[in-house]
Amino acid sequence: MAAAAITPQSATSLRYEANSLSSRTSSLFRPHSLTFSALHSLSSPCIRRQIITASATSSATTESPPSSSLSLGFEDHYDQILLHFVSLAVTMGTATITVAKIDKKVDKKDFLHITDYDKSTILKILDRAIEVKALLKSGDRSFQPFKGKTMAMIFAKPSMRTRVSFETGFSLLGGHAIYLGPDDIQMGKREETRDVARVLCRYNDIIMARVFAHQDILDLAKYASVPVVNGLTDYNHPCQIMADALTMIEHVGGIEGTKVVYVGDGNNIVHSWLLLAAVIPFHFVCACPKGFEPDQKTVEKARAAGISKIEITNDVKDAVIGADVVYSDVWASMGQKEEAEHRRKVFQGFQVDETLMKLAGPKAYFMHCLPAERGVEVTDGVIEAPNSIVFPQAENRMHAQNAIMLHVLDA
Repeated sequence: MAAAAITPQSATSLRYEANSLSSRTSSLFRPHSLTFSALHSLSSPCIRRQIITASATSSATTESPPSSSLSLGFEDHYDQILLHFVSLAVTMGTATITVAKIDKKVDKKDFLHITDYDKSTILKILDRAIEVKALLKSGDRSFQPFKGKTMAMIFAKPSMRTRVSFETGFSLLGGHAIYLGPDDIQMGKREETRDVARVLCRYNDIIMARVFAHQDILDLAKYASVPVVNGLTDYNHPCQIMADALTMIEHVGGIEGTKVVYVGDGNNIVHSWLLLAAVIPFHFVCACPKGFEPDQKTVEKARAAGISKIEITNDVKDAVIGADVVYSDVWASMGQKEEAEHRRKVFQGFQVDETLMKLAGPKAYFMHCLPAERGVEVTDGVIEAPNSIVFPQAENRMHAQNAIMLHVLDA
């Protein structure tokens, strides 16, 4: 506990230096000055944020104004922040500041990897997605948890589904989303990622980013003071897999105990399925050509969790037998198009066609994260078949992401 008495020139001026915090605190905060021109201005939105709660209470005089409460915070803060309570006691010209340090950390919620959360939290988010989806489907628009909030959407990689699902979902729940395309920021080229993060978090309540390098999403989360949602990286795509899990709950009846067979390149979608298998128990098989297996460390992580059966194989016909879901994706992702022709040759035999779906069995559903190259990794007939659920799956991107944003924003 530390106290300091200040006598300002008038009772309407109060200046508090952040340097007066303990050495432990100043290592977490950059020195700042908070200046209040009058007591009623303490609630200015320019100095909002959730780190510090302060209360201004007048002295016990007959002509004292009523007491009031407010929230304010430093503009710069970091991932691990100590919570402080600041009490401001204002007398007839003397301001006394008391800083009480409480050893409690405020954790910012991000959504970067499925494995950042435990099973109960993932299932809770999926339950919330079902609940809010039903509300929106009913036509009820009274649920507006994001009213007055803004979201910055960074797109290093363009995408129809990611943009429309996030922007529409945030809008339906009362918020406003801002699209920042590849040429708007040029993150990492025109401006460093850490600088982009610390600027955007001052304007917005949440940041979503669809980027190439996974390090970019990690840096955004590290330096931003608001939640960051991973809209896709070259390493993983957690929002897509949450939508896939939601779709399986609706059509298959659940995730636990099912068999999901992915056919194709061991890419970011496969990594996300592996990370889900480290949290929720099910049988996951990746059938891919030799040399196109998923990241070995991610495979080992999923296996080390010890709750799911994980198989990586080159035998696609054997892999699909008994599958509840057969899943496919493009053979050459964005940024790999120069390899497309080579990959078409290597991936021969890994197309999901009607014959392969028959091997899977009559109860097998087909899923694809889209966009699909019909006639390449999947036939037109499979996409259009009655057991194809690719379009409900695409719709569920919005509903799953709504639930994710509700979770990280504590809404």
